[in-house]
Amino acid sequence: MRVIAGSAKSMPLKTIPGLETRPTTDRVKETLFNMLQPYLCECRFLDIFAGSGGIGIEALSRGAQFCVFIEKNRKAAAVIEDNLKFTKLADRADVWCKDIFQAVAFLENEEPFDCIFMDPPYNQELEKQVLEFLRDVKFVNEDTRIIVEASLETDFSYLEELGFSIDKIKRYKTNQHIFIRKA
Repeated sequence: MRVIAGSAKSMPLKTIPGLETRPTTDRVKETLFNMLQPYLCECRFLDIFAGSGGIGIEALSRGAQFCVFIEKNRKAAAVIEDNLKFTKLADRADVWCKDIFQAVAFLENEEPFDCIFMDPPYNQELEKQVLEFLRDVKFVNEDTRIIVEASLETDFSYLEELGFSIDKIKRYKTNQHIFIRKA
């Protein structure tokens, strides 16, 4: 896994061994960031279920002003910190080794994020639980873009009920990115 573009272009990133995280492939990451690029300059980025930090680091490399990484796995959080130091992006990031539901309380006083990316374990409805939290927080507003990476089978029919709408869907062979905004 590597950084695709920007200030840290081509730099390799560490991942934790085993199957505890699912790093987004370079091809899927490139497609995602081609869609996000217009919104990245000076943005505040939140990477939830951050794994090795590849998505948030890519955002920082491409011009995001600041990124908060939330990852409850201690080994993965340590890898994110190592990757940030290696790419010289650590001064524009915070890594929180917390469960997302605990982290929401700490984020409550933060300014709104421009982009929120989440890549929860597939088919456990964690994205729905997180979106239930995000609908009423101050750090998400009508301009915040929320991107969920999920399996192709994941149902998002509940979004309108939570006050969200789908901007676009990008499907790949095994997963999809759902682009969501407050309605």
